[in-house]
Amino acid sequence: MTEDYRKYLDPAVISRLKGMDVKARLVVEGFVSGLHRGPYKGFSVEFAEHRQYMPGDPIRYMDWKVYGKTDRFYIKEYEEETNLRAYLIMDGSGSMGYSSNGMTKLEYGSYLAASLAYLMLKQQDSVGLLIFDTKLRKYIPPRSVKKHLHVLLKELSGLSAREETDLGQSLHELAQRVRRRGLIILISDLLDDEEKVIRGLKLFRHRKHEVIVFHVLDPYEVSFPFEHEVILKDMETGEEIPAIPWEVRKEYRERVAAWINRYRTILRQSGIDYVPVRTSTTFDVALFSYLEKRQRLG
Repeated sequence: MTEDYRKYLDPAVISRLKGMDVKARLVVEGFVSGLHRGPYKGFSVEFAEHRQYMPGDPIRYMDWKVYGKTDRFYIKEYEEETNLRAYLIMDGSGSMGYSSNGMTKLEYGSYLAASLAYLMLKQQDSVGLLIFDTKLRKYIPPRSVKKHLHVLLKELSGLSAREETDLGQSLHELAQRVRRRGLIILISDLLDDEEKVIRGLKLFRHRKHEVIVFHVLDPYEVSFPFEHEVILKDMETGEEIPAIPWEVRKEYRERVAAWINRYRTILRQSGIDYVPVRTSTTFDVALFSYLEKRQRLG
């Protein structure tokens, strides 16, 4: 099997391409071509009813348990699952504009959201988009028609990082708006008050939504590899703090690791899928996590 598909999972390659529709399509098709088996089988359809076997019907749909009980051949009929409503919730706050490698967290998150939208609409699921910073900036209700993809991609392609973050309050507002049970996919760096964020996410679970959190961070935010004195600037408030990396690196890394672990532990205890993602890693990591979640839901 050729490995050419891998280039379409490289964030650096994707960032150089033009057109969000092209980027989303190449990520998904590159990802799918790299699978050892198709990702769509078995979780986008649900059982509808039995009907009597007719010559020419696929044998793989034969219900052998029914045959054992009745001595008659029956076929399982399936219908495409159209009840799933997915909501992509994008963090558009200022901190998402950080980049150490040429791709900001917002760009990475947008490409990830576009790829997920492409994949779900291909499955004939309904997909909506919500963008927030200190408040809800944009809401596009879920739809399952193919042309809806262009609406979502157009919005994602024009997205810019701005304003401060009030993720906790935004999640509460979004939970009030999203009334019908569905799949909530949050794409964010989670740089806000932890307790408020967790309470907001738990509210979705309380309302019986399935929740996946893609925690997008730049690798420099985790490793703090700077070698010279730096000025750290808050991208939302503009506040600046001078720092000597070799004096603070050890404690910084420990605090960040503890912060990430708290999110991972508490969210998973609450029945929320936590998926850590770095902007330097290929998109198949996040897409595999999503597909595994969908298979469990199926």
